[in-house]
Amino acid sequence: MSFPVNLSEPASENGTVHVDILLAANDDHGGVIVDVKDVMEPQAFLTLLRASIAQWRQQGKKGVWIKLPIELVNLVETVVKEGFRYHHAEPHYLMLVYWIPQTTDTIPANASHRVGVGAIILNDKSEILVVQEKSGRLKGTGVWKIPTGIVDEGEDITVAVVREVKEETGIDAEFQEVLAFRQAHKTFFEKSDLFFVCMLRPLSFDIQLQDLEIEAAKWISLEEFAAQPVTQKHGLFKCIHELCLAKVKGNYAGFSPLSIESFFDKQLSYFYSNRQNMQRLTSSVQS
Repeated sequence: MSFPVNLSEPASENGTVHVDILLAANDDHGGVIVDVKDVMEPQAFLTLLRASIAQWRQQGKKGVWIKLPIELVNLVETVVKEGFRYHHAEPHYLMLVYWIPQTTDTIPANASHRVGVGAIILNDKSEILVVQEKSGRLKGTGVWKIPTGIVDEGEDITVAVVREVKEETGIDAEFQEVLAFRQAHKTFFEKSDLFFVCMLRPLSFDIQLQDLEIEAAKWISLEEFAAQPVTQKHGLFKCIHELCLAKVKGNYAGFSPLSIESFFDKQLSYFYSNRQNMQRLTSSVQS
């Protein structure tokens, strides 16, 4: 929300003219956040913006965040010409930011990572659930891979990996643990990537193929998975096969989620740890 400018107000006793400023909320780091919602012409907004920055500078404010909904795209050029830069964009808004003081800019960068998940699911025959993709780099290669996907905003890893398996293969599964993760850089639009390999327990076994993105899906032996040239040459495929063997032999424990509450806002999150080893070590110390 913003207030209209009234330049026709009478001057005060000291001869200055009162000019309204943009309504802003303080952030947690000495800055302000402006959530613009009123429709206005660029020149009127410019007057408000310049008056606001002048006051915020006097108040010792640091970062200025301006959130522009897509409906007010006509104001973007005005904001950028005043020294603001793009920070991030979402489907319904663009966020721009400006650093006021003549000191090092400490505004955090936009989110640097995308989070992906992959599912290792073994049946009682020690067969692994695999798919072939219809699109992407593996299209038409005949490579069998584990089901994978991207974690949605606000979605837990535990939920995302179960959802992806269901969407791609029709298999119902239960999350058990995070077995390992990989970090890579310069991937999707130059962002870094965190890929979590998770262990799931199948609750159903009959495959119902999702043919929009998946060419084929089936249960195959670990020997067949290992025999693929890509498994023998590609590090990630090889590591996945080794994880499968370790789980079949029962000598590898991954990271299980523990629900915890934030100290500050009471929100729930998950803390992943090797609880099996922790419990064994704790018992050893106590005894």
